[in-house]
Amino acid sequence: MADVHRQFTITRVDQQQWVREHDLAATEEPMEVRVEGESFAVLMRTPGADRELAAGFLFSERAILGAHEIGTVEYCVDPDDPHFKNIVNVHVLGDAVSTRLNQRRRVVTTSACGLCGRVTIESLRVDTPPIETTETLEGRVVIDLASRLRSKQRGFDRTGGLHAAGLFDLSGELETLAEDVGRHNAVDKVIGRRLFRDELPLTTSLLFVSGRASFEIVQKALLAGIPFVCAVSAPTSLAVELAEQTGITLLGFVRGETFNIYSHPERVH
Repeated sequence: MADVHRQFTITRVDQQQWVREHDLAATEEPMEVRVEGESFAVLMRTPGADRELAAGFLFSERAILGAHEIGTVEYCVDPDDPHFKNIVNVHVLGDAVSTRLNQRRRVVTTSACGLCGRVTIESLRVDTPPIETTETLEGRVVIDLASRLRSKQRGFDRTGGLHAAGLFDLSGELETLAEDVGRHNAVDKVIGRRLFRDELPLTTSLLFVSGRASFEIVQKALLAGIPFVCAVSAPTSLAVELAEQTGITLLGFVRGETFNIYSHPERVH
């Protein structure tokens, strides 16, 4: 089982009372993604669902275009430390993958930044057509999403330090959940899980994220064909612009019985 949290001894101060006690912190470790044995990226992530994270990350970088281009995803065992599982090697299928890989640079990402190997921001808008959908979303479904996601965040309950991403169907049923120190990692994990099932594009799904909705979150939704993105907090300006241009309905400040619709409001009723 993945070590998603670690115990530390801390000093808690409350109304001038100083107490030494144990506390749990969310685990953050580097994971190197290799493709055919060659290093492609180093991600700072919370261990768990590493195969899905690697696949989802490569998909969001457009290094792979679907499940048909993935052979196997496996850990590289360090002979000096057989329990060290922070290197994942992806075997890919097809010559086209090698060509795309050569167009991406090797990157090191933090748990706060998910936009990595794109040559330019404009390349995303050029390469990916807008989402066209006739699907709609009921407002009564939206107001229940935050509580449904929060009730499943076991790692956050223990540490208070993990973001979550959930894929819901349009009736509000939670289908796929992942937690990570980075929101974008959590999104890659849920998309990677559905990629392994060969279920992309996710044209009848809704992506809900804890925290804010940034450009890279909307980008990942676009690439996975997700028409609705919701966030507990605010979207960034670039996220709103990208959502408007690419046919994504973006909702922010989804809390209690209130929410804001930033793009394509005609789909929410």
